[in-house]
Amino acid sequence: MLIKSPPTSAERESDVTPEAVYLSRRRFMIAAGGLAAMGALPLRAESQRYVDVEPAAAPAWFADKLAEVRWGAITPGEEALTPFKDVTHYNNFYEFGTSKGDPARYADKLEVEPWAVMIDGAVAKPGLVSLGGLVGPHQLEERIYRLRCVEGWSMVIPWLGFPLSALLKLAEPTGQAKYVRFETKVAAEQMAGVRSGFSLIDWPYVEGLRMDEAMHPLTILAVGLYGRVLPNQNGAPLRLVVPWKYGFKSIKSIVRISLLEEQPRTTWEGLAPDEYGFYANVNPGVDHPRWSQANERRLPGSLFRPNVIPTRLFNGYDEVAALYSGLDLRRYY
Repeated sequence: MLIKSPPTSAERESDVTPEAVYLSRRRFMIAAGGLAAMGALPLRAESQRYVDVEPAAAPAWFADKLAEVRWGAITPGEEALTPFKDVTHYNNFYEFGTSKGDPARYADKLEVEPWAVMIDGAVAKPGLVSLGGLVGPHQLEERIYRLRCVEGWSMVIPWLGFPLSALLKLAEPTGQAKYVRFETKVAAEQMAGVRSGFSLIDWPYVEGLRMDEAMHPLTILAVGLYGRVLPNQNGAPLRLVVPWKYGFKSIKSIVRISLLEEQPRTTWEGLAPDEYGFYANVNPGVDHPRWSQANERRLPGSLFRPNVIPTRLFNGYDEVAALYSGLDLRRYY
């Protein structure tokens, strides 16, 4: 059973969700045909801290799931949400370019329908699954998580998704399954960054988790944010979200999930093993060679008001500490 209020990372739902977010969600659901869900959307008389969410056409499988969403399943206490415009226009998604604005500028070319995910490796039930078939058995939940980038900036984002553990259980892992490897779609004709001759990445982009990390209740597969379908630049139609790790671990636009006996070699480990480790746990005590991790710049901010706050170990999700009992977090960074 998922924990609604973990002791340090999730506190009072009433302190978090701005009225404008729920109003925007309501307007979106009307447009998407999700009228049946209206009774489940509480509106709160709070100060408005967010500009309206951009509407988007939703595929049928997503609109159908909105009626049963568990809103506010996990919230981060009194921390304000990052505005939708910042969340969707300040991204690292190197398949579309290296500038923070490139994903929003070019990701509209990504074709997300139809979409299928290959599940293979050490499982009893491997196979290629359509996105609708993959999401179908699961109730979507709103998880408001902190996102901390290794570059030193952070956001607070309301994702819509479901536990990765629920999907893995359906695939029936065998005793050889010790790690989970994730792979991003590669489509050069749709991805300007893949076509670039300056890219140092050996595509596809690959990430991985230890099996116990993948099965932890906080780890989710996201298909939406701010009550609407996931925008292309944020990893549509399916991305990983692991809130206690740096953002690059939360791989986007997933097309393959493989359960393995050996630890997979991830993209950033291969590019710069002295800078990026397999674990990538948020740790203010272990600096990146180019960026201090002691503090972070919470977006939005400005030159004169940068909104700098202290970084917390595991990004404040202390309930995952037991996963690393006895592990030297400076060596296994």
